[in-house]
Amino acid sequence: MKTPISYLSVLVAGLSLLVASTANAGEWVELFDGKSLKGWKKSTLGSADYSVADGAIKGETVEGSPNTFLLSEKEYGNFELEFEVKVHDKLNSGCQIRSREKTEEDLKNTGKGGKPAKDLNRFHGPQVELEASPGQSAYIYGEATGRGWISPEPGDGAAHEFMKNGEWNKIRIVADGVRIQTFVNGNAVADLSDEAIYKTHPKGHIGLQVHGIKKGTGPYDVSWKNIRIKKLK
Repeated sequence: MKTPISYLSVLVAGLSLLVASTANAGEWVELFDGKSLKGWKKSTLGSADYSVADGAIKGETVEGSPNTFLLSEKEYGNFELEFEVKVHDKLNSGCQIRSREKTEEDLKNTGKGGKPAKDLNRFHGPQVELEASPGQSAYIYGEATGRGWISPEPGDGAAHEFMKNGEWNKIRIVADGVRIQTFVNGNAVADLSDEAIYKTHPKGHIGLQVHGIKKGTGPYDVSWKNIRIKKLK
């Protein structure tokens, strides 16, 4: 005859599972192991170089290449993301969030003048700008969405000097539902709530950008390290 499980035992077991799940919720996860590009993949378009040097991901421009991205293999919706970045003073860069490569359906929604776009496979979505000071780092741009700046401030010429040129800078991004907040070295920059971009991009990949450069310029580089993410409920 099997020994019956008491109500108390079941209750205790249930509480234990609840505590365990709560403890695991919201934990930081490293997206870069400091040694390899494991967990990342290069965008279909673009030929910029990505490598690992001195414990950081290093992106280098290639003349004639369009914007290139290193994509996280996993997709994320609501999260808090932190990383350190050092970008060449003459290079425009950025960190894509909730982004994806364009499908045929995306082409219909990202064109201009009522005509579909033609940039199939282009990585697109919200981008947290990264550039030298004085500049517009951490304001949010709609990369290849047809919208331009999503943050209103750059349209008014706003710039700041929170980025330390030639040095490592800490970036923090909080994407929670329709709201996106960004910080540079502890300074608040963007606090955006945009229903339209959330509707089209509720989740997606993280993307590290190496911007295209003009002929006869460069090479320039940008590096990222200590990349970690925490999922939000």
